[in-house]
Amino acid sequence: MNQKLSASGLLFLLGTSVGWGLNWPIIKYALEQWPPFSARGWTGVVGGLALALYALARGIPLSLPRAQWPRLIVFSFLNVTLWMAVMGYAMLYLPASEAVVIAYTNPLFTALFAWPMLGERMTLLRVVALLMAFTGLVLLFGGNEMSATYAKLPGILLSLSGAIAFALGTIFLKKWPLQLPDATAAAWQVGLGCLPVAIMGLVFESPSLSALNAGGWTALTYMAFGQSLAFVCWFAALARLPASVAAIGTMLAPVIGVTVSAIALGEPLGAAKVAALMLTIGGVVLAARP
Repeated sequence: MNQKLSASGLLFLLGTSVGWGLNWPIIKYALEQWPPFSARGWTGVVGGLALALYALARGIPLSLPRAQWPRLIVFSFLNVTLWMAVMGYAMLYLPASEAVVIAYTNPLFTALFAWPMLGERMTLLRVVALLMAFTGLVLLFGGNEMSATYAKLPGILLSLSGAIAFALGTIFLKKWPLQLPDATAAAWQVGLGCLPVAIMGLVFESPSLSALNAGGWTALTYMAFGQSLAFVCWFAALARLPASVAAIGTMLAPVIGVTVSAIALGEPLGAAKVAALMLTIGGVVLAARP
């Protein structure tokens, strides 16, 4: 079957984008009460353990062949550890809007890497879709307020490194997939990838459970379980779709995040932002065409 026509792959990709998109406003709220490494690391560890328990309850094997351990470590480091760690630090140097735009250059790098490494040609349709989606994100988050200064350089480099790492992780996982059920692959990668981030939280931060109110606990609960389910959907989508198409599809995540923030947090959503949203959505839809 042609992967570009996989309806289940597109549905899993939509689930990924919804899960990660809802995470943007929720993380924004959670970080008001808990530091970033601790919030992202420990919720990931809990989510990975929850997925492992789910797999055991369903009779899904958790065992991993010894030969696949090196792959698992590399994939977890690129797809989870680096992404969460460097984006947390990038926020110290960049406004969140600019960090998001730079972070979501990862579909561009994925498409570029997929050509020589996976044989996925950069067709005109795919190039147009990528440009539409990325232009929409720049207009949505940056507009005329984005600027490059020496003070922002560390944040720019960190965000770019996170984007490139995630793109490489996507390519490697597509080229050398783990021969595991989706829930098992997600449990191992999320849990193992988030553990170093959680440890950095203990070393460099001072998280306090007493700092969390009911809303904070709710946010962290979603980050633990919602993100984990989104990763299950991501690995399932990546197994069924071309890497470049799957990566472009994730650009829906910040679109969903902005829309939910406008509704739930009362953030402004004017005509210009609506137009930018539609441009990004149009690019994603175009990429998903056969």
